[in-house]
Amino acid sequence: MADKHDEPDLDDIERRMKGAIAALSTEFSGLRTGRASASLLEPVTVEAYGTQMPMAQVGTIGVPESRMLTVQVWDKGMVGAVEKAIRNANLGLNPIADGQLVRVPIPELNEERRAELAKVAHRYSEQARVAVRNVRRDGMDGLKKSEKDGHMSEDEHKMWAGEIQSLTDDMIKAIDEALATKEGEIMQV
Repeated sequence: MADKHDEPDLDDIERRMKGAIAALSTEFSGLRTGRASASLLEPVTVEAYGTQMPMAQVGTIGVPESRMLTVQVWDKGMVGAVEKAIRNANLGLNPIADGQLVRVPIPELNEERRAELAKVAHRYSEQARVAVRNVRRDGMDGLKKSEKDGHMSEDEHKMWAGEIQSLTDDMIKAIDEALATKEGEIMQV
């Protein structure tokens, strides 16, 4: 049997895969279901001071009513950039600047808009699947290298490859379940 240091770090692989699922959850929380939520604007980044900054670092996101979001921009010079970032985030929102306050009315979800949001949810899910597969590939490459370097037998390689594949399958299943749940929320009238 190979030494402990030659075994793949399954905990690390699992942690990295779960990171992809956590990122997906964050993106899903930004996909709206007809109600205003500050989490809708949190993933949006703004071109500020020559770098990309999260919305929460350039202003305060507020929810004054169920169909309205606001961003109280701290630096007057950033209002245009905040407005542009929201408009370009493909969320179907039309921000309106009012001094240093950017109002973001939340339109009613029609059938077409629901289908659009479902497509975005699918895109986010596919990105998460790709991230999980990339972690799997890294793990499999590590196994190949260990076997090639003589630190692991072919049987051990196969056993660990099975473990990594099983972990990958579980994560992909979790992503698919999260997508199904989110789609249900989006399509609910």
